[in-house]
Amino acid sequence: MKRILLGTLLALPLAISSLPSQASAAEIIVRPNVHRAAFVHKPVVARYQRKLIPAHWEIVRRGNRWVKVRVPARYVNVRV
Repeated sequence: MKRILLGTLLALPLAISSLPSQASAAEIIVRPNVHRAAFVHKPVVARYQRKLIPAHWEIVRRGNRWVKVRVPARYVNVRV
């Protein structure tokens, strides 16, 4: 008798959870996978302007020093 009662007490929660509820009775609408057109983003063209840098930094005992000379002058691309 104890086994029967124990079996019904264990099976009762499973039986209640298997009953259909109002949420499961609602109509479920499944949309097919619609492939959307891929947006093609135009690349942003970075505009650069060449600028002459007629000097450079030199490391000296007291720190760094900005030295203006013509020989190591170089062009650097600067974003406009």
